[in-house]
Amino acid sequence: MDTRTTGIHRNSPTLLSVDQWARCSKYIEDALEYAGGSHTIQDVMLAVSEGKAQFFPLDKSAIVTEIVDYPQKAMCRIWLAGGDLDELVEAEVALSAWAKTQGCDGMEIIGRRGWSRKLESYRESAVVLMKDFSDE
Repeated sequence: MDTRTTGIHRNSPTLLSVDQWARCSKYIEDALEYAGGSHTIQDVMLAVSEGKAQFFPLDKSAIVTEIVDYPQKAMCRIWLAGGDLDELVEAEVALSAWAKTQGCDGMEIIGRRGWSRKLESYRESAVVLMKDFSDE
């Protein structure tokens, strides 16, 4: 796969560029609608600017990842992804290659169940259940 078309390169992620963020933040905001109110777009921007998360702007979509260091392995977690589904699925290949260069042992995705139909190399390992006390 030619990673030049995905925005994900060996030395990615992109430093937080005002232009790229302005162009792609709508994709991230759309993904945040499914995050149960855990973060705002400003929270995501801060995490990226502090190096706690990685921002990958694509042509018609965007991905935000975080590297999670568990005691026995490191995983690259696709935290937020929004935009063109085909582009996102294609970018996953390059993103996995990038994650390996960062010392990650594998990939994780927090997302809607529908992703498992598109990414057949992934297996469902858990279900995230949420209870919002403000709804009681």
